[in-house]
Formats: sequence, C-alpha cells, structure tokens
Amino acid sequence: MNNIGELIPILGILVGVIVPLGAFFFVYHEGKNKNETIIEISKNLDDSSKVEELLKIFEERKKEPIEVFAEATPNPSTMKFGTNKSLTNTDVEYINIEEASKSSPLAKALFGFSFVKEVFISENYISITKFDIVEWNDIYSEIRSFISSYLQENKIIIKELPKSNSTTNNPKEKEDDIINFEGTSAKIVAILDEYIRPAVASDGGNIAFKSYNEETKIVKVVLQGACSGCPSSTITLKNGIETMLQEMLPNEISQVVAING
Repeated sequence: MNNIGELIPILGILVGVIVPLGAFFFVYHEGKNKNETIIEISKNLDDSSKVEELLKIFEERKKEPIEVFAEATPNPSTMKFGTNKSLTNTDVEYINIEEASKSSPLAKALFGFSFVKEVFISENYISITKFDIVEWNDIYSEIRSFISSYLQENKIIIKELPKSNSTTNNPKEKEDDIINFEGTSAKIVAILDEYIRPAVASDGGNIAFKSYNEETKIVKVVLQGACSGCPSSTITLKNGIETMLQEMLPNEISQVVAING
C-alpha cells in the first residue's frame, strides 16, 4: 500500500506532462498557428515558457518539404525541373563542367551524369539539356530525385556568378538594367522583361539582351536553357520576338538575331 501511495504523485506528474504533450502534437499537426497552440498547451502547463521552448525545438527540426517536378519543353533535348525553392537571383547557364566547377556546385554535380550536356539555373527551375545517347523517359526520374535530395540537404547552389553573366540582363535587376541602358536599348530590355521572358521561362528557357546597333537597328540576344538549340527557336525569334519589338518600337527595329542560335 505504501508503494502505491508513493506512485500516485509520480503518476500525477506523468499525466501532467503526457496530456499537454499529446495536446501539443495534436494541435500542431492539425495545422493551427503558433498562438493557438500555445494557448491550448498553457491550459495544461503551469510554466508557459516551456511551451515556447518546445515550439522552438520543433520549428528548428521542421524542414520545408522540397518539391521538384519535371516538365517537357519545346526542345526535345531539354527538360525543365521546377521547384518550390528559390535557387538564384540571376539566371546562369553552364555549357561544360569546367565552367560549373568555378561557379556552381549543383551544376558541377549534374555534369557528373554522363548524359548531361548543358545546365541552366533560373529563379525556381533548372533546365537540363542532354546528349542524344539517352531518352528522357529513362533518366528524368533519376535527375528529379537527385535535385530533390540536393536541395533538401540545403547544399550550395551557386557560390560565385561567372564573369560572362554580367553582359546579359537579369530579371531580378530589371530597374538597374533600364538605368544602365539608354534610349532604344532600355526600351528593348523593358519589353523583353515584361512580355517575352515570362513566356519563354514557362518553357524552361531564357532570352537575354546583348546589344542594339542604332545604325543598322539590329538587336542581338542570347538564347539560354531550352531555347538554346531548340528547333522552333528560329520561328519564335522571327515570328514572335522580332514582330513584337517591331510593332512596339516602330521604325527602330530591323532585325533580331540570336548570337548563339
């Protein structure tokens, strides 16, 4: 009997801990916000500071789930891998492992796959161009899993921008681009950023302004990602981009030329 009497206070303590912890798990995982969770647990705990400690521990351990999905592009050699994680503020393209080694650990790792030919990293997606030795149906799942694991482990994506990237316009520095360029060049950059680049990005590609010649009125651009080497890029360039610039900037545009297409 004495032993039972000694156990009663201990059982009381255990109940006082288990019940609030049970309430914590239930409320937390039901998706209520932090304030509601604190109120619920405080009903069962005398020391509300412990609640904050518990929440802090769980917040630190909680990882945002990384989602990676594959999308086909108009370029049969290029696949777009979108993600809910922010990757970079500046679009970067790598055409070989030597370039990637100096700039992006992620791109370098992707070049470790023998079938990877080029890697383009944008704000929330990666476009990968493969060699023709394999089909996407045989490899896209492997690449998607690799990217997902890499991002989940929070590894470095880009450690240093390649110097060549400074010559193209950056979507995250739109205002700076317009300030740096003047006259017709500034108008071209603004049109590309507002009307053309979003549509191109949806297909896993990018178009960057390179130069404008006031005498010949020729616009030179750089095609990247899925746009580079795409069979339909010439049609898009002439019927889409060139036509739009000529309509929006009458008598100022004679031709649009891709320096890598």
